[in-house]
This record gives sequence, structure tokens and C-alpha cells, in this order.
Amino acid sequence: MGTITTTTIPATSDEINFDNICQEIHESSDKPNVLVRILTGLSQLECRKISEDYKRIYGEDLVRICQNMEAEVSFLSNLMLYPSERDAKFARGALERSESVDYKALIEIFTCRKSSHVMLMLEAYRFKYRRHLDLDIAAIEPSHPYQKILMALSASHKAHNAEISQHIAKCDARRLYQTGEGNAGAIDEAVVLEILSKRSIPQIKLTLFTYSHIYGHSYTAFLKSREFGDFEDAVRVVAACIRSPSKYYAKTLHECLTGTTTSGALVRILVSRAEVDMDEIRRIFKDKYGKELKNVICESVQEENYRGFLAALCNKASTC
Repeated sequence: MGTITTTTIPATSDEINFDNICQEIHESSDKPNVLVRILTGLSQLECRKISEDYKRIYGEDLVRICQNMEAEVSFLSNLMLYPSERDAKFARGALERSESVDYKALIEIFTCRKSSHVMLMLEAYRFKYRRHLDLDIAAIEPSHPYQKILMALSASHKAHNAEISQHIAKCDARRLYQTGEGNAGAIDEAVVLEILSKRSIPQIKLTLFTYSHIYGHSYTAFLKSREFGDFEDAVRVVAACIRSPSKYYAKTLHECLTGTTTSGALVRILVSRAEVDMDEIRRIFKDKYGKELKNVICESVQEENYRGFLAALCNKASTC
């Protein structure tokens, strides 16, 4: 991506012959099931190495080849993108969704990624689409409370104190209580937005745990206990995402697989979390719903290649 990524990806294992894999892919371009088997058997770092080597050997863009195969195996292209590029793509897709903006996809990106990653994603978005994601979010019509929250989170990633402070967490927890639950249940939007814009995600997470410790229940439990408006509902989703990403993802995956929400999140979640916290997501999913995530995928997804792709990703071990 030019100025965005300048480091050449090294081979990740002496045992892998990348040239041979490239040859097998080249000879199997009309066999989607083989492409799924090969690429899901590699780490995402190895997939990016394959993409680079394929271009060197055959002069063709493997990412574009997969994308041009439409629904058959187009989802494979996500494995060969840098994480920041992939999230820029997901963000653009969230904004361009025909029914309505997928705000939850944007919230995931801004709350479940490190600030360094978010900054690279914003740069990748500018590079690829010649637009500013912040401005695109602000320009959404009709307006929605998620816009205010996303703009606050964007500001948080751009400038915040990296040090995590227990004192600040206690002060912010008390402010949330005093301007919410302790104030006849009303929510002071200005206070919430100020905290979201001025604190890092780890600092906000500590504040949410401190709130639970001080008041005996979570901030999200308070938000769920009353009849509130769209802003409070949006804050509840953001707080759930920040407090426990793995729990949030397990719930969202279940909703996708049972048809209670759009299935578009399946690829986004499984690709982005496959080597991050998939072990924990699987554990929470099993504890909460009594079934293995892979089994539910195999029961719910009809298309064979897509099912194999998703099942392989959900079985990936977390590496960080």
C-alpha cells in the first residue's frame, strides 16, 4: 500500500514452501474448495506472504482474483489484506450498506482495536477511498446518536494519555453514576461523550470495571434496566464492546447464526478475531449457548465453501 506499509513480510516458517503453494493456487484457480482449504490452513501473515509471492511469480494480484470470483470465494481476499486495510474496507462497507449504516461494525473497529491500529486504518481509508472516515461518519443522514459516539472515540484514538490511572477511573465512574443512575436515571450525554473522547479505550475499560466494583452492578446493567432512547442504547453497545469484546463477539455471532441479525458480521468477526481471542470467544459461546461454535456454523451455513471457510477460522488458535 505504498506509504502505509513498507515492511516486507518474512516467511513465517522454514517448513512452508511458499512457491509450491503459489503454484498449487495457480493451478487450482477454478477450484474454489481447494483455494479455501489452502488459504484457511495458513496464518493470515502467511496468507499475505503468499499474496506477495504470487504477484512476484505470476504478475497477478491474488486478492483481486479472489474478489472477482464474487460470492464463491471472494471472502478469501480478507485473509490477504493487512488488518488496517481490511478494517478500512469493512468501515467503507458499513457506510455503504444499502439498508442502513452498520454502526455496530464501526463501533467494533473503534473500540476493539489498539489506537495504533485505528490510526493505520484511518490512513488506509484515506489512501484507498480518497476520503476521510471521520467526515464520512459526520455526514451520514439521517443523523444518529452513534455518530456522536464514533466521533468521540475517533478523537480518543488521536490524542490521549497512554498511562492508565485508577484515580481517573474512580472519578469517571462516579461522574457516570452522578450524571446517570444517581440523577433520577437521566443520562448526561455531554459527560459520556467527554469521557469517550478524552480517555483511551483501556482507561474507559478500567472505568467500567471500577463502576461495577463501586456500585455492585455494571453500567450496561443500569442502561438495560430502564426505558431509554437511542443514545443510551448506543452507549450500552459501546460499553459492552469495551468491557468484554469476546463476550460481545460471542453474542453477535450467535445472533448472526440464528438469523436474529444480519449475517454480514460473520466474516468480519471471524477474520478479525481468528488469531486474536477466538479461543475465548469459543469458550464463552459454549458456556452461554451450550453448543460448540463450529457445530453451530456447520448446522446453520448451507454453502459448502463458505461453511468450510468460517469453520476453519473459528478453529484458529489465538496467537496474541
